[in-house]
Amino acid sequence: MMQLRGFVLLVLVLLLSACGGEDAGVRFFAEGQPKALSEWRVLKIEDGRLSLNEGVVPYDLNTPLFSDYAHKLRTVWMPKGKSASYAAQNSFAFPVGTIISKTFYYPLPGDGKWDGKSVARTVGNDDLRNETLDLSKVRLIETRLLVRREGGWEAMPYVWNEAQTEATLKRAGDLISLELVDGDGGREAVDYQVPDQNQCASCHATDNKTRALHPIGPKARNLNRDFAYAAGSENQIAHLARVGYLTGAPDPAQAPRNANWQDAAHAKLEDRARAYLDVNCGHCHSQTGPAITSGMWLDAAIDDRLKLGFCKQPVAAGKGTGNRLYDIAPGQADASVLVFRMDSDDPSVMMPELGRSVVHREGVELIREWINAQQGACDT
Repeated sequence: MMQLRGFVLLVLVLLLSACGGEDAGVRFFAEGQPKALSEWRVLKIEDGRLSLNEGVVPYDLNTPLFSDYAHKLRTVWMPKGKSASYAAQNSFAFPVGTIISKTFYYPLPGDGKWDGKSVARTVGNDDLRNETLDLSKVRLIETRLLVRREGGWEAMPYVWNEAQTEATLKRAGDLISLELVDGDGGREAVDYQVPDQNQCASCHATDNKTRALHPIGPKARNLNRDFAYAAGSENQIAHLARVGYLTGAPDPAQAPRNANWQDAAHAKLEDRARAYLDVNCGHCHSQTGPAITSGMWLDAAIDDRLKLGFCKQPVAAGKGTGNRLYDIAPGQADASVLVFRMDSDDPSVMMPELGRSVVHREGVELIREWINAQQGACDT
């Protein structure tokens, strides 16, 4: 009897150990939509910090998309033995089983105590320490997953709870009332919008014919920069190749690179403005995107000034243009439709149409400076 009990205990221990081992890794769901973010096991919370599971690689962009001043923790995970294929201009070709995550959060202002609405208005993304976030200093808002299944990419938005212990699937999206707090104490209300699953296609369906979802950020020109990994700083393209997540990549020096829109000390105004327009507008305003009929293409590959909007009359009229004659009037930022729409928070006017409820002050000033520096005049 004692031997039988011992055998049963041994089996139980082995089963528990096996279960524990299985629970430790990222879990990919080939179908369905798990209700809790934790079911995917991409992110985990330990000792008051949000950290990454084994094999989950963080990354950042040279110039990021603006989203109501939210900071973002971006990650990618692929099944063992799988890797993405390098592309010079388009997003990398990721294998089935890939999980791309983007966690939106804000640093807390002042004394760092969460009061239910106040978050800091800051420009930058330097909160990560050893690939972890200190939850006592930030407010988690949502985590969006982009999952590569056999039938293509699928998007799933998860909203974090008040205790910052779990995020729940919100297929219909959500609206979260916050207040942005400036360094001088000034406040601005923000209606932070978590997109519903259909709205995800507004940005990620970069081919207007197929309407299939694709990643936007993971392109060579966006990733070609150093990142402060837990083990030390390394170029992101080189790192992805070294860990087996990327094949066919050239030396980073031979890969395209977008400028950092804030780096006025090392990058030209032209390069910073074009990088900003590329990442914020180019996935829609391109020769294949949803805004193809506008005739204004703002992705990095375009160098034709008319296609960029210089002296081009807008397709729309009236309120959406502010009665301005040209998308971009060289040397006249305030006479340009582009600046008018960027500097608006009116839903019937503003661009981009989704992803923000407040004006990106610094971004508008960059584009205003760039347009004012342009030479030439439009025929009237």
